[in-house]
Amino acid sequence: MEASNHVKYRQLISRCADLPPTPVAIAHPCDLSSLSAAIDAAREGLIQPILVGPQARIRELAASNNLDISAFEIVDADHSHDSAAKAVALIRSGRAEILMKGSLHTDELMGAVVRREVGLRTARRVSHCFVMDVPNHDTPLIVTDAAVNIAPTLEDKVDICQNAIDLAHALGIDDVRVAILSAMETLNSKVPSTIEAAALCKMADRGQITGARIDGPLALDNAINMESAKIKKINSQVAGRANVLLVPDLEAGNMLAKSLTFLAGADSAGIVLGARVPIILTSRADSVLARLASCAVAVLVARYRRQAEAAKAG
Repeated sequence: MEASNHVKYRQLISRCADLPPTPVAIAHPCDLSSLSAAIDAAREGLIQPILVGPQARIRELAASNNLDISAFEIVDADHSHDSAAKAVALIRSGRAEILMKGSLHTDELMGAVVRREVGLRTARRVSHCFVMDVPNHDTPLIVTDAAVNIAPTLEDKVDICQNAIDLAHALGIDDVRVAILSAMETLNSKVPSTIEAAALCKMADRGQITGARIDGPLALDNAINMESAKIKKINSQVAGRANVLLVPDLEAGNMLAKSLTFLAGADSAGIVLGARVPIILTSRADSVLARLASCAVAVLVARYRRQAEAAKAG
C-alpha cells in the first residue's frame, strides 16, 4: 500500500480485516485502472471479485500488464451495456453483494441500476456520498450529493440525507451530525437552500429523518470550524462539529469535494447508496488508497445491511 498520511482511510480498511471478502460484481473492468483496483482490493482481503465483461479483452489486458487474475471468476459479456446488465443480474440473483464500476460510463451503469423491472431500485432515492479524508481534520467528512442528483428537490434531499446518515452509522460513527449547507446561516427567502434547510431540520424533529442531529442552514465555515460558529454566536449541537455535509446541489458538492482534494490534499472515497446494494464508483484519478477505501466503505455498508436484515428477521 502506498505511503500516505491518511490515517482515517487506513482505519476504515483495518475495520474490514476480520470480515470475509465480500463478493463484488465489477462491471466492465476493461482498462488498467479498474482491473488493478479489483486486484488490489482482493489482495487486501476486502472483496472477492467477479469480473463481468468481454472475457478475451479482460484476459488480454491482464496478460499484457502481468496481472494475475487466475483466481477470479469471469462472466463474459458482449459490450459495456451488456456488462452492466449482467453485473446487475448477479446482484439480483444473490451472487454478489456490491456493484463496482469498471471502465464503462457511469450513466451506463446507473441506467442498468435504475431499470424498473430488472434493476436495483428501492423506495429510496439513489444518491452519492464522498467519504473524504482531509489532512488536519479530526474525522472523515461525508459530502453529499456531488455526483448523482443535479438539482435535488426537498423530497429528494430527505432521502439523500437519510442515505448519508445510514452510511455514517455503517462506518461506525455513533454521533452523526449533519450540516445542511448554504451560503449563509440565516433564513433568506431569496436563497431557496436556506428555506429547504429549515424544512429538513423540522422534518428531523418530526421523525421524518432519523439517526442524527441535524442543523441548517449553515455556511461551510461555521459547519466545520468551532471558532467560526462561536464568532457567529450559533448555538447548535452541530455547528463547528459537523461530520456530514449536505450540499444544496450537485454543482456546489462537486466544487466542494474537488476543492478539498486539490487544495487541501484530501482523498475521496465514493459510494452510491439507495439501491439494493452499495455501488462503488471509482475514478482513474483516484489514488490506490482511495480506491481501497471505497471498497472498504462498501464492505462496511454491506455488513450493516446484513445486520439490519437479520435484526428484522429475528
